Amino acid sequence: QVQLVESGGGSVQAGGSLRLSCETSGSIFEINTMAWYRQAPGKHRDLVARITSTGSTIYGDSVKGRFTISRDNAKNTVYLQMNSLKPEDTAVYYCNANIRAVVTGWDVYWGQGTQVTVSS
Repeated sequence: QVQLVESGGGSVQAGGSLRLSCETSGSIFEINTMAWYRQAPGKHRDLVARITSTGSTIYGDSVKGRFTISRDNAKNTVYLQMNSLKPEDTAVYYCNANIRAVVTGWDVYWGQGTQVTVSS
């Protein structure tokens, strides 16, 4: 069974930094795209950043220049470095990955989410 587990969330003051990690586990044959989404209270879940298996990235407009997504293919882990954090970055951050499991084939998986709170 494939699982995604996020870590690294917490509370920080505006201007600070946090680094999120998302580790995958289970019977994984291949991982394609990995991504971070976020959802603030009462709002839709929005894409923060996405990275392909070859390292190509895209970012949401609100985080460009402040956040950096990266991945370690050997560890099946994706990271999100968040700098110059703003109160509007406050949300639950979710890891997402397109994974080919050994038994069940391709599917999209989500982590349980990690809270990021930025105070002014």
